[in-house]
Amino acid sequence: MSQVFLEDGRVVPVTVIEAGPCFVTQVKTVETDGYEAVQIGFGLDKRANKPTRGHMKDTQVCRYLREVQVDDIGDYQVGDSVSVEIFTPGEKVDIIARSKGKGFAGVIKRHGFDGGPRTHGQSDRARAPGSIGGGTTPGRVYKGMKMAGHMGNRRITAKGLEIIKVDTDRNLLMVKGGIPGSQMGVVQIRRTGKSVKAPA
Repeated sequence: MSQVFLEDGRVVPVTVIEAGPCFVTQVKTVETDGYEAVQIGFGLDKRANKPTRGHMKDTQVCRYLREVQVDDIGDYQVGDSVSVEIFTPGEKVDIIARSKGKGFAGVIKRHGFDGGPRTHGQSDRARAPGSIGGGTTPGRVYKGMKMAGHMGNRRITAKGLEIIKVDTDRNLLMVKGGIPGSQMGVVQIRRTGKSVKAPA
C-alpha cells in the first residue's frame, strides 16, 4: 500500500495494483462453446508445457488465465492487448481475490467469540465455544453453526472501490483503501454498478 495526495490537499491511502498488460488468449462463442466470454491471460509463463503453448500459439504464453464477460464479443480478437487505459480515475471497481490463509483457527479468532469466564474454577473454558445445541431437542447440531475450523484462503470480493490514479506508462492502478489477499497475489478487477459518493 501507499498514499496519494489529492489536489485539495487530502491524503488518500491506496493499494497499487499492476493491472496489465493482459492478452486475449481465447474468444468463446455460442457456436463453439455454448456461451460468450473472453479468456484473458496475465504474466509470462516460462515453464509452460506443450498443450499450454499450443493453446496460446497466437499470443503471449500467460501464467494466469481468467474468463470474463464482455458487452460485445466482436470487439476482441486473439492476441489483443488489454491495459489499464480502459479505466479512468473516479471509476468504481470490484476487486476479487483469495484472502490470506490462517489455517485452523478457534472460535475466538475465527468468529470473534468472547470465550468463557476466566475465574470461578473455569480453568479450561477460557477459549471454548460454549454450547452448540440442545440434547434431546433438536438432538443434533444445526448446519452453519459457528465453530472452529479452516480460516481464510477463500474468495473475497471488495465492492465499490474507487480508482484514484491510473499510470498507463507502468500499467499501475491505484485503488482507494485495502484489498483482499497478500502482497504479489493475483486479483481480478471488474467494473461495478455502484455510484461514486461525493466526499463529506
